[in-house]
Amino acid sequence: MSKREKADEIYLKKLGVRIKTVRKERGMKQVELGYACDIEKQNMQRIEAGNTNPTVLMLRKISENLGVSLSQLLDF
Repeated sequence: MSKREKADEIYLKKLGVRIKTVRKERGMKQVELGYACDIEKQNMQRIEAGNTNPTVLMLRKISENLGVSLSQLLDF
């Protein structure tokens, strides 16, 4: 497994913050979003922390369950 470049790490952190912000705006708990997306709690934590690179399909599930478009989710 190769090391991520710094720019990639920064992007994943910003994505995680965006997901967390939208989730909280919707009044959802992390475990609720994870359950709705069929993601284990630990994986949802890693996504929001920017410690993993979610697939585009996973991001689609997250955006749908947050009630925003994928482009809105990635707008940060």
